[in-house]
Amino acid sequence: MIVRTVLGPLTSIPPGEGRAYDVDGALVAVFHLRGGSVRAVSAICPHRGGPLADGLTDLRQVVCPLHQHAFDLATGCSTTGQPNLTVYPATVDAQGQVVIDIPAGGGR
Repeated sequence: MIVRTVLGPLTSIPPGEGRAYDVDGALVAVFHLRGGSVRAVSAICPHRGGPLADGLTDLRQVVCPLHQHAFDLATGCSTTGQPNLTVYPATVDAQGQVVIDIPAGGGR
């Protein structure tokens, strides 16, 4: 079962930044990319638990602020040899709200 969750207005995440959300037991980092799109991935770096929502992003990847491990935002694949992240479908609805789909129970 998939849980569709409205997180709030896209305007609450400045372009080029991310925010962490607890969604049905999963910590999810949501990024508002400079091109206007959104991406959502697991919020915790698998290397040492770094807060990925605080990482640097471009249009394709996020870099963990603790040890500079990089992850592709579309696939979750690590580009630096770490375990991959979980990717969650994220969209912006007609009212400008960020919406993500997550498996019930947080994907655990």
